[in-house]
Amino acid sequence: MIKIVTIIGARPQIIKAAALSRAIKNNFSNEIQEIIVHTGQHYDANMSGVFFDELQIPQPNYNLNVGSGSHAKQTATMLTGIEEILVKEKPQAIVLYGDTNSTLAGAMAAAKIHVPIAHIEAGLRSFNKTMPEEINRISCDHASTFLFSPTKAGFDNLVVEGFKTDTKSPYNINNPKIYHCGDVMYDNSLHFANIAEQKSEILKKYNLQNYNFILATIHRDNNTDIPKRLNALFSALFEIHQKNNTAVILPLHPRTKKCVNEYLDKNLLEKISASKQFIICEPLPFLDMIMLEKNCSLVMTDSGGVQKEAFYFDKPCIILRPETEWVELLSCGAAVLADADKDKVIAAYNNFATNKPSFPKLFGDGQAAEFICNELIKNLA
Repeated sequence: MIKIVTIIGARPQIIKAAALSRAIKNNFSNEIQEIIVHTGQHYDANMSGVFFDELQIPQPNYNLNVGSGSHAKQTATMLTGIEEILVKEKPQAIVLYGDTNSTLAGAMAAAKIHVPIAHIEAGLRSFNKTMPEEINRISCDHASTFLFSPTKAGFDNLVVEGFKTDTKSPYNINNPKIYHCGDVMYDNSLHFANIAEQKSEILKKYNLQNYNFILATIHRDNNTDIPKRLNALFSALFEIHQKNNTAVILPLHPRTKKCVNEYLDKNLLEKISASKQFIICEPLPFLDMIMLEKNCSLVMTDSGGVQKEAFYFDKPCIILRPETEWVELLSCGAAVLADADKDKVIAAYNNFATNKPSFPKLFGDGQAAEFICNELIKNLA
């Protein structure tokens, strides 16, 4: 049996980890022992804790409880805690997801003491190194032994950066193996969609059963912390809501909530607050988000994960960023980059209102987690 240490910390990582944990429980329980470490990067119950119950993820074996802080403080605290756990547990590999500070800390801790790294979501690039996430994902990839890319574009990015496609076992940090394996989030969406239909009451709660509505999420700091951008996005959302008689539901990230109260034009905030069909709510559990994604008419988001989930459920997406790692969504016309430009957001909405995009199968067959488990067993056992 091989032992792996899985690092999670932010909400998207907790969701992604559900796919691997489920595969281990159902198909590999005699071959893989998983030790889960929660860094505590997201510590709000709505943003983290409730997911373990809802997604049936095993409770973490360790919780570092790092909480909020600067990038340096968070990463340093995680580095110390993760290294201690790796020395104690002596795993055959560490499994890292995505591009957060938890990802970076896990990669640096493991690489320095020669624990092989398996990076899930390898190869994704925004080509914007001013984003902390870009630095984190590049650093993690180049310290990894097993790189699992969800898309062909991600795989090709790794090749351009010098990773070889013909390496032979045994694999290590100097002789890594790259894969195009499909997306664990697609695995999850397929698995949880039916459960959401049975359990979620979100449409009834907000009277959205028979209503055209937009699902919006805004959480990235370059949108929330810059008043001009924040006001442009909310102004565009409100104008679309008013002119098209369409409801908007916006689950509000804690940082966005603070910035809305601090930076948003008071007159605009009053108008939004007075509208019964412009719904601002707390962060939502994953099953509720899936129900909204399945039933909305369109998604507006600056979240990488939500962009993909919109695609899984055949919903057009307006990306509230100047770039995206998921370039395939742009290529097939299922998503449009609008940044925080009010006119571009409105134009994109009007275009999607009259032109239905296509949604080709880009993210695998829903078996990415099983593929990853098989490869880890084959190469580490």
